[in-house]
Formats: sequence, C-alpha cells, structure tokens
Amino acid sequence: MSARYSELTSLLRRAATLRSVGELLAWDQETMMPAKAARFRAEELAAIAELAHQRMTEPRIGELLAECEADLALVVDPVVAANLRDVRRDYERVRKLPPDLVAEMTRTSSLALEAWKAARAADDFSAFRPWLERQIALARRKAEAYGPPPGGEPYDALLEDYEPGMTAAQLEALFGPLRDRLRPLIAELAAGDGRPTALETLVVPQERQRELNRFVLSRLGFDLDAGRLDVSTHPFSSGIAPGDTRITTRYRDDGFLDSLGSTLHEAGHALYEQGLPKDDGLGLPLAEPASLGIHESQSRLWENQVGRSRAFWTWALSEARRILGAALDPFDLDDFDRAVNRVRPSLIRVESDEVTYNLHVLLRFDLERALVRGDLAPADLPGAWNDRLHADLGLRVPDDRRGCLQDIHWSMGAFGYFPTYTLGNLYAAQLWGAAREMLPDLEPSIARGDFSLLLGWLRREVHAHGRRFPAGELCRRISGRPLDHAPLIGYLKAKHARP
Repeated sequence: MSARYSELTSLLRRAATLRSVGELLAWDQETMMPAKAARFRAEELAAIAELAHQRMTEPRIGELLAECEADLALVVDPVVAANLRDVRRDYERVRKLPPDLVAEMTRTSSLALEAWKAARAADDFSAFRPWLERQIALARRKAEAYGPPPGGEPYDALLEDYEPGMTAAQLEALFGPLRDRLRPLIAELAAGDGRPTALETLVVPQERQRELNRFVLSRLGFDLDAGRLDVSTHPFSSGIAPGDTRITTRYRDDGFLDSLGSTLHEAGHALYEQGLPKDDGLGLPLAEPASLGIHESQSRLWENQVGRSRAFWTWALSEARRILGAALDPFDLDDFDRAVNRVRPSLIRVESDEVTYNLHVLLRFDLERALVRGDLAPADLPGAWNDRLHADLGLRVPDDRRGCLQDIHWSMGAFGYFPTYTLGNLYAAQLWGAAREMLPDLEPSIARGDFSLLLGWLRREVHAHGRRFPAGELCRRISGRPLDHAPLIGYLKAKHARP
C-alpha cells in the first residue's frame, strides 16, 4: 500500500480510538457509574465527542483522500476502493456538523438519559418532556446541517446515520404491506388464552439465570475473553474496540425466558462485532457494520430464528435443567416450544413475540417521523401513542411507563434508529432462508448444540465484508432477491402453521 493510504488509515484509526473511549464511558454510564457522576459524565462525553469530530474532519484527511482516489494503483483494489468510497461519504457528511453541535448533542443525550431513567421509574412524562423537546430541536438542527436528499425530508437525513441510502418514503412503501399482512395474522394467532403460561412466569434465582446466559453465550461462539455480560435498564451491545465487545441484559425472578431472549438478541450483535476485521482495520469502513438494519438482522436471527426454534430447545432444554434445577422438571420440549412462540399482544416492545413485535416498531417510526416534521407536538405524544397501540394491538395503555416512556432511544436523540429493528427482521428472514438452502445440516446441527456451522456461514457471508457492500446489495447477494416483506411473512406463517 502507498504511504498516503497508510497515513490515511493511521489518522482514521486515531479518530476511531477516541470514539471507542466515548463508547466505554457510555457503557459505564449505563452499567456501573454512580448516580451523582451523571452531570460531569455528560461533560466528559461531550469533550471526547468534540475531539473525535476534530480528528475526523482534519483537512489532512481530505488531502490524503483526494490523493488516494487519484491513485489508479489503489482504486483497482476492490477492498481499498470500497474503503475510500465510504471514507469519502463519512468525511463529507461529518464536516457538515459544527463542532459545538456535536458537543451539545452528546452532552444533552447523556443528561437526557438520566432524566429518562428517573421519569420512567416515576411514571412522569411531564418530567421528561422538556428533554424530549430539546432532543427534537437538536435532531432538526442536525438534519438541517446534513441536508435532506433531493425530494426528501429532514427525517431522511437522520435515517442516513443508521441505514445509509434508505428514505422515509421507501420505508413507508416497505412497511405498509407488512402492516397489512401482520394485522390479520395476529388476529388469527392471538385468538387463544392471553394469560402467560406457568413456564413463562416460573421463578428462577437470578444467579442461575446468569449462569445459563453465560453458558449459552459461550456455546454460540461469543468470546468471553474478549467481552463481558453485564446488567442495564435497557439491554444493549457495544463493540467498543478490538478485543472488547460488551453486552448487557436484564433479569427478574419470574422471567428467565425473557432474560435469555434478551441475551440471545444482544449476542447476535456481539458476534457480528467480534467477527468484523477490527484488529488491522479499526477506523476503516470495512471493519464496521454494513448498516444498523444488518446489525439488527444478526440479533433478531439469533434471538428468533435460532432461539425460538424447536431445534434450539431440543438441545437447550437439558442444559437449562442442569443449570436451573428441579423447577424445570414439570416442563417438556412442547411446553418450551409453545412458551417461546406464543403470540400475545404486549404493551412492551422488548417483551413482544416475533409476530406482534413489528407493529411496535412501525408505531415508533410513524410517531418519531411526525415529531421531527412538526406534525406531532411532544405534549401530544402520550395520547397519540396510546391511541395507535390500541388501534394496532387492541391494548389499553395504563401508564406512560409502559407507553411512550418505555424505550431509551429518544432520550439518546436516536431519531431514525427505530425502523432498523423491522429492517433487521426483514433481512434476517431472507438470510435465514438462504442459510437453510446452503446448509442442509443447519437445523440438525443446532439441535446438537453445535452453532459453528451457522456462525461460520455468517462470518463468511456477512461479517467479513463490513461495509464493502451497501445493506440492500448485501441482502441481494446472499438471498438472491431485494428486501421484501414476503419472506418474513412466509417464515412466520410456516412456523405457526405446524401442528
């Protein structure tokens, strides 16, 4: 490689190293930080974000980038060309954000996160509303700085941070038919007894739940010497640095299946992060995920297509009995199969089954888009939320804690994030279909507790490429078709049509 390209990669690695420090501080804030440290933590995070922004926007990066783009010996290499393409995109995009806006967004997100935690615990939307208003104002300033695509809207500029190339209009066209197919399917499948089963509410000591989660993580292929499993209010995954990928889950005595499901979800994210070529490529696009939708495809695939499968529980039941003890003796494989696949509308997105889940996401997409556009006032959010949830899932929301305050994202200013959850489900269905075609022994191997076949396939087909291919192209290359709602609906119908 040329000296210019080496210098460019070195500068990008320096910027990425600063961002990793910010990731570590953010992880600590949600897991171990003392409550009274919150205000100064906001200053620390703002300072790091401003420094990382300065590094990423250095004029020298622009000079080196232009020289590398003009070097034919470099651009003929498809890997280098892909790196240069996305470095150019990132460089031009980040330069549009004023440094003071970057610092203010980071500071506000840190403070708003703590305000959200308190407001949620107290069921007090009025306490969080001023922070929501500030975050919406900052999101609009950010969108204005970026500028929407031709013919687009401000929300598109925010969405670009999470799903490059996607627009609100494209999401609307994709999500509308999905909603239309899901509503009658939910009405059909959720017609039975809505009460939780004895297995779902079984009381299991949290220490044993932790042991089960760690055991399953290691069997999936998550390297615990290069990662951690901790506890937070809202489970999350953070690929902090090479050799440092951290995930969190949550526990309650009467919810071990919920905890295991959350752990499987975050494990999917973490396996992707551990599979990216970061050691030599930190700061380069090919060491980063293709998009957040693709990232979510990994978490949803491991949580749903694997973790809710009969094959998984054929193996996991005996291990769960070994670790959790005699409390599981009354339950057999059919009980577990029914419990993890029962369709029951829920107030809480993260506790929802895989059939109703997407209606939660589409609700949030529509509401946050309306907030950014100014079509919905923050003061009217609780009412709009409650009306929409009742229309979609037939549920009455008893309080804002289980309504519009349940998710962390708006406190973080993450407008444009929510749609990627449903994009992840759509991608996951197509990836799973491709994996089943290419790997005849896939489900038998899972039933034996051997996940290396699937993980190896994902490493080759998804993880190794980083951002080399845009998300839509990656999906088409693997599954042979563009992203569509039909494979997800087909997967859901096939699963729930069985005896």
